[in-house]
Formats: sequence, structure tokens, C-alpha cells
Amino acid sequence: MSGFELLSDQGLRLDGRKSGELRRIQTRLGVFGQADGSAYIEQGNTKVLAAVYGPHHMRDTRLRPNQEKVVVNCQYSMAVFSTGERKRRPRGDKKSLEMSQHLKQTFEATIKTELYPRSQIDIFVEVLQADGGNYCACVNAATLALIDAGIPLKDYVTACTASLVLDTPLVDISSLEATTGGPELTLAAHPKSGQIVLLEMSHRFHIDHLPKVIDVALEGCKNIYTILDKAVRRHVSNTGASVGWEKS
Repeated sequence: MSGFELLSDQGLRLDGRKSGELRRIQTRLGVFGQADGSAYIEQGNTKVLAAVYGPHHMRDTRLRPNQEKVVVNCQYSMAVFSTGERKRRPRGDKKSLEMSQHLKQTFEATIKTELYPRSQIDIFVEVLQADGGNYCACVNAATLALIDAGIPLKDYVTACTASLVLDTPLVDISSLEATTGGPELTLAAHPKSGQIVLLEMSHRFHIDHLPKVIDVALEGCKNIYTILDKAVRRHVSNTGASVGWEKS
């Protein structure tokens, strides 16, 4: 499939979105009662569940030498039914380990780790349905789960993908666009400060094109932050109303 088919003459993509338009995002917080914090997110047809446990005492004694900051443990997995082809190993394969490491790096740069010495925070994310942007949906879901758990963050961290078709940057890439289009850029950032936490590219971009693709991905992160922040405020308001908080 060529770039001409990915972007119509009217500037619309295969799913009817404009080049700078995000897929529809739906969220829920506090979906898993046994966890300290949890969240569910849908970004288009990509669906992710995140659960957070902790802070708690370190279970692995080998990690105890680093006592100044909390240990962030992340585990990424995909449900066996998350794609059209059944996965034999929902976790533990090379891709899952790589994604777990990326999530660990992202949240070590976001959580106020110095507040919890000699402690550990566990973040579990599972992709229930995969349709592009799996890492991004996991970051966004885990951010909500951490907020639900009451863990202090330096800032929200949100993630978004971007690509380039016919010199036009596209934001929030679907699975079909990722497999049939050009190179894909994945970016996680602190939206208030604009600090980039993680940047990865599936292939090289031309140096002339890279800045505008990064700008589009950053703008996507900021728009996702607006959506997540509204969801958090709505959740807090509903929770407060259910326990009888008085309005100020």
C-alpha cells in the first residue's frame, strides 16, 4: 500500500482522521480492586489494563544495595488473544522484555523515586487488544494507575507515535499505518515541561523531516495529557461525591 493510499487527496487517513488527529481515547480509573492503583485505556482499537502495587518493601534482596531511591519494576505482557495470531508466550519473550525495560526507564524518570528509599513499586500492564501504539497506550494507562495509587509524579508522562507520509506528519499511528507506511517514531514526554523521556524510531528519518515529526508527536502527547487530566479530575470528583465530600 503506497503513501497515496494512506492519505487521500482530501488529507484524510484510512480511518477518516486528519493528519494531526488522535484516535478516540476512553479511560477508567480504579478498575481493579486488589491493586493499589489501576486504570484501563482504549486508544482507538488498542486496549490496555494497568495495575500498580506499592510502594512496598523490596522482595528481591539483590536490589537492596540501592537504598536511596525506590526500585521501579515494570512488566509488559500481551494477552494471547490481543492480535489476530495467537501468541504462544504472552510474556517473557524478547519484545516483551524490551517493552518492560522501556517502561521502566520512562517511569524512573517520572516517579519521585527519592521519596521511597528501600522500597519497590510494581507496574503491570497487559495489552488486551493491539492495533498500534502499544507502548504509548501502556504508558498512558500506567500514568493513570500511578495517579490512582497516589504515587507522587514529577509530571504526567504521556506517549504518542508519529510518522511521515508524502512529507505530511501523521500522529497516533494505527497498526495498518505502521505496517504499510513509512518509519514510525515513538515519543514519551512530560507535557508541561516538554521534556522528552523516551524517543525511539523504527527506521531512520531524514534529518530535514525529523524535527517536524517530533513536534507532531509532542503535540500529541500534550493533547493526550489534556484528556487524561480531565479523566483524573472526573474520577476524583466522582469518588469524592460517593464518600460525601463537601464542595468548597
